[in-house]
Amino acid sequence: MDAFNKGFASFTSSLQGLGSQVTPITRRTTRLIQETIGSADEKTKLPEEYLELERRVDALKTVHQKLLSVTSQYENESYDYPPNLKESFTDLSKTISEKVAGLSQVSSAAEAGAVLTAAPSNKEHKTLHHALSRAAAAGAEALGDSADPLASALEKYAVAEAKIGDARLSQDSLIVSRFNAAFATTLNTSLRFAAKARANVHKARLNLDAAKAAAKTAKPERQVAARVEVEQAEDEFVAATEEAVSVMKNILDTPEPLRNLSDLIAAQLAYHKASVEILNQLLPEIDELQSVQDNKYREAREAST
Repeated sequence: MDAFNKGFASFTSSLQGLGSQVTPITRRTTRLIQETIGSADEKTKLPEEYLELERRVDALKTVHQKLLSVTSQYENESYDYPPNLKESFTDLSKTISEKVAGLSQVSSAAEAGAVLTAAPSNKEHKTLHHALSRAAAAGAEALGDSADPLASALEKYAVAEAKIGDARLSQDSLIVSRFNAAFATTLNTSLRFAAKARANVHKARLNLDAAKAAAKTAKPERQVAARVEVEQAEDEFVAATEEAVSVMKNILDTPEPLRNLSDLIAAQLAYHKASVEILNQLLPEIDELQSVQDNKYREAREAST
């Protein structure tokens, strides 16, 4: 490694001595390699305000990446579907398939009964709620007696779960279109724009430090030109830094992420609110059927004694 460092130092020294014959790209590359192996002289310090903005922008990028890594699951309809459930159209009778297809559109037991004879649906949603709906519908079909309290309860439950499943799909669609798309756009545009501005600062800083290093070893006839190059590099560095600061401040100050988060919460609230309303309406009906069944059971027991 010592031999390599000595050889590289000799190489870079010869490059610096070439003065104006060395291109800015070559100087910048040489400077970067020197800094990488630790043989460069003092680096130009970036303003603390700039460094703090970089930290905050990096944190904002992390926020977007981590949330999207989770909310991207809403783009997969079957994210809550039972993994071991074996279910297909061939597993259910035409009556069951028809019932499932129309359950989300009904609002009464009478309408649910009419749905049972419809044609099979072309779409079988893969959500936990739709799976529960189909299972309940299959149970009611197996019992085969709509007057049976359990069969009636299963039909009502099937209708409710289909509606909740549709509400979940609506939530997912809103999250994908209003949250995921917006956060992905920020990652792919605004934050990348900031990254480009920061890269320009890095390049300008390398150019400046390379110009300073070249000026230290410039021949007497090159001293004036070398100072001019340093001044130009300083101006470019300052301009790039100011531009990056402006870009990063704009990204950090925008209310868009909070607006996106509000849309996410609103979609979730609508789904859970719909679920609560549907189940609140269903439970008293099931409790009533249970009460009737309890009374019949008790009467039958008393009659047999």
